[in-house]
Amino acid sequence: MSAARIAIVGASGQLGSALSEAFAGREIVTPTHAEVPFEDPAAVGRLLELQRPDVLINCSAFHHVDTCEREPARAFALNALAVDAAAAACAAREVAFVTVSTDFVFDGTLGRAYREDDAPNPLTAYGTSKLAGELLTRRHGPRHIIVRASGVFGTGGTSNKGYTLIEKVLAQAERGERTRMVDDMVFSPSYAPHVARAMRDLIDAEQFGTHHVANAGCCSWYEFVATAFEKAGLGGAPLERISYASLQNPTRRPMYSPLENTTFARAGIAPLPSWQAAIDAFLANRKARMAVAGA
Repeated sequence: MSAARIAIVGASGQLGSALSEAFAGREIVTPTHAEVPFEDPAAVGRLLELQRPDVLINCSAFHHVDTCEREPARAFALNALAVDAAAAACAAREVAFVTVSTDFVFDGTLGRAYREDDAPNPLTAYGTSKLAGELLTRRHGPRHIIVRASGVFGTGGTSNKGYTLIEKVLAQAERGERTRMVDDMVFSPSYAPHVARAMRDLIDAEQFGTHHVANAGCCSWYEFVATAFEKAGLGGAPLERISYASLQNPTRRPMYSPLENTTFARAGIAPLPSWQAAIDAFLANRKARMAVAGA
């Protein structure tokens, strides 16, 4: 199936913006949060009735991890209950439902990259709320796609953070400011446009189920930023290697949560390029955007 009409909620963020580009040339509906608050089931129902999409993609999330620890009810309201209601509404109308989850559904103790069939065991309210969203989605039948990503980065800001980390640290380096990055937390960087293209391919191929969608390989946050600095010609920028414990953050995050995809090969979908190639693509896009802005 090549879905003709796509509705994307949360389309203003990094991944939502990339999805709008990935589906360019098709009918795309991208309501703002003011128009369709995802946490309002009636609003989502009206969207489905009025727009009649083939697919509803949910990119909305409450994903500030530390805030989720302090406000778990809010995390569950958006990441679990709203997802449940949207999945039910889609199932009732035979609309395929796609939602985005996270590597934080795992505890980071496995010692290797997590595959789709590995058992989740979240440590945080954020991870628990996202896992609940997965489980609640699955109870509404098979026409769903759950995408787990890790450390999504791109060019758009987010409503929770107001910036993207890679943009922030590159700007700091360009100003000569010191950057401190954790070197004992390992993940699989996920470049939003690469994730979006893979999601488009999964939707078109009707590959329902759970998929890990991240760039190949893994690295620490320190290695990720150091590589970005080097590739951007900022290798001499001050960059300090720190431990997560040194931050004295009470939130227990998974310390080793890279993702491995085992589903693309049998579906005939191309694997995502390496995380280093993803940084190259990001920097090329950033350079082009800055050239346009300066023109």
